[in-house]
Amino acid sequence: MAEQILILDFGSQYTQLIARRVRELNVYCEIHPYNKVPEITSDIKGIILSGSPCSVRDEGAPDVDIDAFRGKLPVLGVCYGAQLLASKYGGEVLPSTIREYGRANLDHIDLHHDLLKEMTHGSQVWMSHGDTIKELPTGFEVIASTSSVRVAAFKVEGEKTYGIQFHPEVTHSLEGKNLLRNFVVGICECNQDWTSDTFIDATVAELKAKIGSDKVVMGLSGGVDSSVAATLIHRAIGDQLTCVFVDNGLLRKNEFEEVLDSYQHMGLNVIGVDSKQRFYDALAGLTDPEAKRKAIGRVFIEVFDDEAHKIEGVKWLGQGTIYPDVIESVSVKGPSATIKSHHNVGGLPDFMKLSVVEPLNTLFKDEVREVGRALGIPENIIGRHPFPGPGLAIRILGDITAEKVKTLQEVDYIFIQGLKNHGLYDQVWQAGAILLPIQSVGVMGDERTYEKVVALRAVGSVDGMTADWIHLPYDFLGKMSNEIINRVKGVNRVVYDISSKPPATIEWE
Repeated sequence: MAEQILILDFGSQYTQLIARRVRELNVYCEIHPYNKVPEITSDIKGIILSGSPCSVRDEGAPDVDIDAFRGKLPVLGVCYGAQLLASKYGGEVLPSTIREYGRANLDHIDLHHDLLKEMTHGSQVWMSHGDTIKELPTGFEVIASTSSVRVAAFKVEGEKTYGIQFHPEVTHSLEGKNLLRNFVVGICECNQDWTSDTFIDATVAELKAKIGSDKVVMGLSGGVDSSVAATLIHRAIGDQLTCVFVDNGLLRKNEFEEVLDSYQHMGLNVIGVDSKQRFYDALAGLTDPEAKRKAIGRVFIEVFDDEAHKIEGVKWLGQGTIYPDVIESVSVKGPSATIKSHHNVGGLPDFMKLSVVEPLNTLFKDEVREVGRALGIPENIIGRHPFPGPGLAIRILGDITAEKVKTLQEVDYIFIQGLKNHGLYDQVWQAGAILLPIQSVGVMGDERTYEKVVALRAVGSVDGMTADWIHLPYDFLGKMSNEIINRVKGVNRVVYDISSKPPATIEWE
């Protein structure tokens, strides 16, 4: 088993970012809720305690048995994790006199400590905490301070246990990646040998051993995740894998035919199924986003089950589940509040007696792309923007009709082709158009119009956990607006969404 760093999650919004920074060092890591600590095996080389929105002074505050690993493995407490270390061993954590949030500078750094090697005096860091460590326990020493935070970092004498009051994982901490490298590579002595090629070799070997001579069926979406997962499984078991690509009537213009052709050229055994009307019938009259998602999921399973039953002896279902899906489906305090249903997490209905194989469920989105490129998957698939599982159904606000889908497909096609033609597509993480449930007054020629409004959306992100709107050139947006209004019948107004995530989500539904 690959060596790894274990990250215990106390509920911080930045926990996944810590994992991404560790992975960028070519070191494998896993996130586990603080109340579901896995067995500490020999492959675990160090432990990071994440931040939290909670206070260690709160009744019922998140806690963990640190004695189970302290002194046996290197430990790094980040923000809440640092306060928990101090509080549990006799230190004093009190409310800050003012909330310490934003940029700060390390005015004092004790550079002879391994955690802070090659960092510079005055290094900018990012603070985000309502409590502060007033007194450290006996045997804990301050190794970094800011002008307002005396205990910005500490070390426990005689052991590899550290705490920092700032967040090294965010880009605002300018030398944060250096600090994490010092901990992961220097103090934990990880080998930095977790790469796309080693992941592929290990996963293919694991798939061969797990699946053997059994048959696998897998639904493809045309997206990066399912395409890479299918290619990995195919590399392991060849034509024992059958893929099903369903046209649910909610794909982009020409997408079904173009993607099906790409899959066939990749050597995958693919069945294309036209089920547009079946999905439209199930969606008729539905306006609630969750109701639409659930109807699409239900019909997809029914269509997929029909096709799977035509293949004799299938025992496995392949899925393109990735790591953020897994993490978001587990809360540190039990089942999490549903923001949106994940269409590929949560198991199968009882009537599908298949075991699940998810070769990508330890990877972030950008890691999936790297693996896909290492597998030789064409760039027109690897470089595709993410597309929601329910397709255009959640980009049409309100009820779904074939006419609305056709309208949005035309708008989306003009926007996406425009991004490609103007060299902007690869600068954007995800883009699309949204058909709004309103009409607006316009004028065309000498006539008054009262027609549909569409919103364009383009965001930049790494893995979709956070996103910022892209500042597309005004002349480009003007050109897109003119083309859409002139070429798409029934649309007379175009707006551009300038909301970031958080507080907004990438999709409108």
